Amino acid sequence: MKYVGKGQAPPAFELWKVQGDEGWAPAYGDLQQPEKGELHAALLKEQGWVCCYCGRRVHKVDSHIEHYRPQNSYPAQDLEYANLFCSCNTLVEPRFPLHCGQAKGGKFDEALHIAPSDPGCEQRFLYAADGQILPAAPGDNRAIYMIGLLALDGKYLRNRRQEALKGLFPDDFSFSVDELASICEAHRQPDADGKMRHLAHVIARYAEQMQASMA
Repeated sequence: MKYVGKGQAPPAFELWKVQGDEGWAPAYGDLQQPEKGELHAALLKEQGWVCCYCGRRVHKVDSHIEHYRPQNSYPAQDLEYANLFCSCNTLVEPRFPLHCGQAKGGKFDEALHIAPSDPGCEQRFLYAADGQILPAAPGDNRAIYMIGLLALDGKYLRNRRQEALKGLFPDDFSFSVDELASICEAHRQPDADGKMRHLAHVIARYAEQMQASMA
């Protein structure tokens, strides 16, 4: 999972939310343009243009506004900015099952969740060279639940992570602690346009894992 530091909601969205009266109460299903587009753009910018769950690079056309706590079970939070993120859209091909927000849908267990806004969420997971995602602690039921809920270890995402890791960490090359620290730092920061690198948090975590193994 990718950590997302939540900021302030776009003013146009907040203004729209207070326009209700005795005959109408704002709900997410009523949200239209331009406010919905501004909300989507704000979420993308806040996340550095990567999916809040898998960390793949996304754009407006291949992402959607994601309710972390599902609308069907938490209707009171359907307009809460703290509950809104941006998730990637799954490729519509039979060999690639749904993942991330589209896999989660309306499923959610309050007792087992890990939110992208949790500052420690990334450290709950480990990555293998073949792209596999694992709980950092073998008995971490929350991490296990989120991997399954979001289908984070499906073939498509595993292959994308393997490609990214193999491209930067070839098997026949060794890194110093300082080099690993530089890789980690570079992948924790957005570029000049505010965009994070594709799967940056996966690469940073893998570098941290290599550092830990050298300690």
